[in-house]
Amino acid sequence: MDIAIPLYDGFTALDAVGPYEVLSRIPGSSVTFVAVEPGPPKPRGHSPSASIPVSVNTDNGMLTLVAERSLDDVARPDIVLVPGGPGDVVARAGEPMLEWLRTADRTSTWTTSVCTGSLILAAAGLLEGKRATSHWLALDRLGELGAVPTSERVVFDGKLVTAAGVSAGIDMALALAARIAGDQVAQAIQLGIEYDPQPPFDAGSPQKAPAEVVELLRSRSV
Repeated sequence: MDIAIPLYDGFTALDAVGPYEVLSRIPGSSVTFVAVEPGPPKPRGHSPSASIPVSVNTDNGMLTLVAERSLDDVARPDIVLVPGGPGDVVARAGEPMLEWLRTADRTSTWTTSVCTGSLILAAAGLLEGKRATSHWLALDRLGELGAVPTSERVVFDGKLVTAAGVSAGIDMALALAARIAGDQVAQAIQLGIEYDPQPPFDAGSPQKAPAEVVELLRSRSV
């Protein structure tokens, strides 16, 4: 089972790495990070032939993942997982990735996203009329792109699976692992990574967080 995680400039690390830790543990799975061009990030000033940056640095610039293969090398993955990031992720992903997603979705078993990765799926036309979720700050934008937004943490609509913000990608990957390999395997993966969240604050959603914290996040996103 081939799983492709496409990378682009400024993606959020946990969006990709969290699900990777889960999906890579499904028996028979093979996960590949892909980008317009494979290899390490190119030096600043490099002008790739593609129309979008080749760099696969994360959103905070502190971590770099290397894409092992190009998008063209992995044309028919069984599972596609698109990570999100801050700002205009659609522009940073670029038309070559959108076109690759349209093609890959024709034959994929599952097409998935984490956080604002759903905006990229929607921009590719894959979420038209589909129930989907995203980071809570991006739900309005998701609706503008043709999806039917919901604030649920994980949403299945046919073979399209979307997760809410960042950490929700782990929940989505576990739910997907259960669909693919059964509940027992998914539970064993959860135990293996000791995913037993016990956060120090009950502030993980806008419904629970203090109002001043919600407004702080909103002001930073403008």
